[in-house]
Amino acid sequence: MKTGFVIIARLKSSRLPLKLLMDLKGKKIVEWVIERAMTLKGISEIILCTSTNPQDYPLVEIALEHGIYYFAGSEVDVLDRMYHASRLFSLDYVVGITGENPLFCRYHAQRVIDLARRGEFDYIKIDGLPLGTAVFCVSFSALEKVVKAKGDYADTEIWGAFFDRPDVFKVKTLEVNQELKRPSYRLTLDYPEDYKFLRHIFNEVPFEHLMDLSAVIEYIDSNPSILELNRYVEQRSLSEEQLAKIDEIVNQIKDGS
Repeated sequence: MKTGFVIIARLKSSRLPLKLLMDLKGKKIVEWVIERAMTLKGISEIILCTSTNPQDYPLVEIALEHGIYYFAGSEVDVLDRMYHASRLFSLDYVVGITGENPLFCRYHAQRVIDLARRGEFDYIKIDGLPLGTAVFCVSFSALEKVVKAKGDYADTEIWGAFFDRPDVFKVKTLEVNQELKRPSYRLTLDYPEDYKFLRHIFNEVPFEHLMDLSAVIEYIDSNPSILELNRYVEQRSLSEEQLAKIDEIVNQIKDGS
């Protein structure tokens, strides 16, 4: 059972331009993600999954500098990009995260990897971690079914709803340890307010090589006023129209058409 770790990364953000190249404690945002991924066990390779747009070439250079693989695919269709990367590297399971999440939980990522290697589920999700710290996992089989069913539909930047369907796929939800269960905490990077928050965390929470999420949560719990830095940032979600289209696509799989 071959499991790869995929980092979905592009430099197209309009809300915070070139955010993955921004500095945190002497390293770029995406470099922290790569270094965290490199500590995980049971993965066959780490793949930085980006696009063919020349704007994204700096990400390719970073992947090469860190000795990991890269794949350049569709500029707009994230699922298509993941699918072709997975097929190229002959992966049975894809575990990963987007490149703007430099504090993803390594403990729960390892739990997901270990569970994926058992080959029992199509989609594994984590419930309760701070936003930006939970990895995803999808089987190549489920990914292939969705990509073929959706055809030319390319609006897949937010794609979990394609697979979070227990009536179609074998879905597993991992519950989070209580000491890490802080779903209201926002530790991802989309806006300038998020960068101020993360920069504060990296400057104030002591660590040596990589910061433990438990230390971050302990610090925030003790200093709740810092939550004001990005409290009013709204996370993007799917529209009713997008959800209806996803439902239509997944029902094609369910009906076998």
